[in-house]
Amino acid sequence: MIDRDRALRALREAGCSKNVIEHCLAVERTALSIAKKISSNGHKIDLQLVSLGGLLHDIGRAKTHGIEHGIEGGKILRKLGLDDLAPFAEHHIGSGIPADEAKELGLPARDLMPKTLEEKVVTYADKLVTKNKRGTYRQAIEWFKSKLGPNHPALDRFKILHEEIQNLMKNKRESQTMND
Repeated sequence: MIDRDRALRALREAGCSKNVIEHCLAVERTALSIAKKISSNGHKIDLQLVSLGGLLHDIGRAKTHGIEHGIEGGKILRKLGLDDLAPFAEHHIGSGIPADEAKELGLPARDLMPKTLEEKVVTYADKLVTKNKRGTYRQAIEWFKSKLGPNHPALDRFKILHEEIQNLMKNKRESQTMND
């Protein structure tokens, strides 16, 4: 696996703008904050993988800012021999996209949903970061509604992802006390 400095160099060498790199740094910070909370609650999560995935999830923006930037990012990462990091680029769009919807959008007709806990944390963090700062769940929902409409299936996927992440971040003692 590469180190953080090499990941940042990969963003620059791919041609990512300063703004994209700043966004990736903000997503990395947010994702690591969430991942550390999840880890402190006894869940197994690879913090280095979260860091690298957060940094490289938008590398495809060096080629395009359209929805296909995730697929382009996966291609770039595979060309660099970073196959294990390609899913972070491919699966973060719209909180993940199922195969049938991907095909309708002109993307490869395959499941583009985040699968690992690390991918889910990076995907979630990406949706929380606005103008390179951590925002709130409510702000992310409003962004989705303004861009995609109030009934787009990505909203439901994001809500499910939010609930999963929030449950993992809850202190086990708090959860136990609440259930007693």
